[in-house]
Amino acid sequence: MKKLSVLFAAVMMFATVGVAKAQKVASMDYETVLAAMPETKKMTTDLDTFSKTKGEELQKQAEAFQKEVQQYQAEGAKLTEAQRTAKESELQKKQQNLQQLQTTAQNDLAARRDAAVKPIIEKLNKAVDKVAKANGYEFIIDASALIYKSGPDATPAVKKELGL
Repeated sequence: MKKLSVLFAAVMMFATVGVAKAQKVASMDYETVLAAMPETKKMTTDLDTFSKTKGEELQKQAEAFQKEVQQYQAEGAKLTEAQRTAKESELQKKQQNLQQLQTTAQNDLAARRDAAVKPIIEKLNKAVDKVAKANGYEFIIDASALIYKSGPDATPAVKKELGL
């Protein structure tokens, strides 16, 4: 029985030592670092310019369509039934084309954003990886996901790694 209790104590001692090995954890404000990167600022400017240009093009086409609808409403009573049906069909096709152009513009903007953000995220993740390895961090957790934070903050080190 005495041997069993000594064996149990030895096992518990080794288990405690294994659990007591502290893991190095740091937090980082990922969004702040991402927003501070010059690549992100350039991407945002480029996407805003693209969005504004597409928006202006769509607005011009929408105004032209609206004028055409108003003209039809003003002169529609003068047209024959066949002419009215043809004009309504034409206006409906133009409206569908305008909606399709809006959808295409939104998809183009999303595709450009996805293509532009990928290398920026990769660069940031490589910097986080370097900082984690250099400081022996086993985990770097996004600070926005933390309820309570007490420990090292990797944000300054990552910013330094990126030259910010």
